[in-house]
Amino acid sequence: MSLRSKTPGPTPGKTADPAPGKTAEKTGDSFAASAPNRTQRLAYSALLASLALIFSYIEVLIPFNFGIPGVKLGIANLVVIIALYYLGPRYAFTINMIRVVVAGLLFTGLFGCLYSLAGALLSFAVMLGIKKTGLFSVTGVSICGGVFHNLGQILVATFLVSSLKMFAYFPVLIISGVISGTIIGIVAWLILQRLPRA
Repeated sequence: MSLRSKTPGPTPGKTADPAPGKTAEKTGDSFAASAPNRTQRLAYSALLASLALIFSYIEVLIPFNFGIPGVKLGIANLVVIIALYYLGPRYAFTINMIRVVVAGLLFTGLFGCLYSLAGALLSFAVMLGIKKTGLFSVTGVSICGGVFHNLGQILVATFLVSSLKMFAYFPVLIISGVISGTIIGIVAWLILQRLPRA
């Protein structure tokens, strides 16, 4: 008469499978597990770069400055925010630089390109650093990007005209950066929620 153990042992050579969708490490970014693969990222990058250029052209045709010099809605930054969260910093930075350089050559000229480049570099560095802390939402990151984009442009303008009087515009630009950053951040968050998961 043979006896069987009522407690089944582990199956040899087999370990428990991870739960679906849990293979990615938790990084504090709710969109980290949804990023597409490399081929998809290249396709998305091309699409987003084209979209950013279209948005830049729209801002040239219909300037949202509300009668105040230097105030812009910054709708092209919507693309950068989405790329930063969905594709990663390398792709987002590349898209941002393509937008600034090509838009400068086609639409805004040399000085416009310098202003945009300074704002884009400073705002991207700040957004990337703040995002890595995991303490801010998409909207919070966007607000900081809007404010520091304006600061970068003020710094370049101050350097070019050699006058600190340009900072008289900065309080207004802070307010505009917060407002536009809030709008862009909310729209970016809504879009990110609807992007396909990997």
